[in-house]
Amino acid sequence: MNNKMVIANWKMQLSLKDSPQVFSEIKSGLPEKNKTQVIICPSFISLPEISKLNKDSGIDLGGQDVFWEETGAYTGEISCSMLMDVGCKYVIIGHSDRRNYFKETNEMIHYKTRVSLGCGLTPIVCVGETYKERQEGKKEYVIVEQVVKALSGIDIKDGQIIVAYEPIWVIGSGQAIDPKEAEYMHSVIKKALVDIFSLSVVEKNFKIIYGGSINKDLVSGFMERQGIDGVLVGGASLTSKDFLGIVKKVNSIK
Repeated sequence: MNNKMVIANWKMQLSLKDSPQVFSEIKSGLPEKNKTQVIICPSFISLPEISKLNKDSGIDLGGQDVFWEETGAYTGEISCSMLMDVGCKYVIIGHSDRRNYFKETNEMIHYKTRVSLGCGLTPIVCVGETYKERQEGKKEYVIVEQVVKALSGIDIKDGQIIVAYEPIWVIGSGQAIDPKEAEYMHSVIKKALVDIFSLSVVEKNFKIIYGGSINKDLVSGFMERQGIDGVLVGGASLTSKDFLGIVKKVNSIK
């Protein structure tokens, strides 16, 4: 494999009827010799049906969120074991939607990351700055703080963690940041991770990916940059044509 990954976050977009159809189209449309890791994160209610369709597809499934307790009176929440029961190997944690609309804190994200690793899920930990923070020259500080508070004190052991850099101000805008800037911010994230763990642990157990208005026309510019291991895709993952276009572009990169 080329060790690159493309992750689809369907958010609350596709219906229970549409999700299996889009998944089936993606499954059948993947390149015959696919070298790219494909991960799809549907809605919770779509996961059981999609899991049935996922046999021998080469696609991995992920949840869009998880709670930090395994059982209990937590109305509306979902546990790690529930996600794993429907075939999930990954889970998105701390997405800007969750931070913004549901007021998730760095501490909550830390707990979710810790429990995910403990139960065998690979967390996709999202970090990103707002436009105001960027304009005030705080983007590096904000990103480092989010990384440190989310991951300090966590025992990785043989687990894997994906850190997704998503500048909040470009999400859903149709405009991605300059790939050179993404490359720089990924280096900032890597340095923060090395300070927490070590270079050998970071190189073995971490991947750093980019998200924010990615499409098939822009993805190559990011994938050709040093230190960018993949992309987290939102709007362009909602149709099989657009998403497969991204996968095929990534697949072609040597």
